[in-house]
Amino acid sequence: MSMAFVGLIAGLALGFAGYFGGFGAFVLVAALGAVGFLVGRFVDGDLDAGDFFRGRDSERRR
Repeated sequence: MSMAFVGLIAGLALGFAGYFGGFGAFVLVAALGAVGFLVGRFVDGDLDAGDFFRGRDSERRR
């Protein structure tokens, strides 16, 4: 599945949430979409959980 198609689906979902549910639903769908994206990247192995817990300075000291 191409990233353009994924972006289209995400945009449609946000559009429907904004139209039918208002701004609160729009924000909720956007936040849950971001969480789903991060979980998907983690499951695919493109993201390491330690990246969230290490500070920027720890990489410079190595």
